[in-house]
Amino acid sequence: MNAIERHANVWDALEENPAVAENMKIRGALMQELASYIERAGMTQAQAARRFGVTQPRISDLKRGKIDLFSIDTLVNMLTAAGLRLDLRVREVS
Repeated sequence: MNAIERHANVWDALEENPAVAENMKIRGALMQELASYIERAGMTQAQAARRFGVTQPRISDLKRGKIDLFSIDTLVNMLTAAGLRLDLRVREVS
């Protein structure tokens, strides 16, 4: 009988490498914040693209959750262009 393995989040379950899983988790959270901002502001993809300094297809990729197409650097640049700030907290894993 196999033991049921529990994970704190989907990225831990999908990725064996903890560093890769953490990177995916961060990118996913940043993408969700940007997509939520676009929705709250009532922006079209074209308007968001102009505001973030990217192309409309990049906004489409963002909204469709294509996480593999975005680096943390790119997402932070887009947040900054949107007038958003990132609060960062680092903690030890228990």
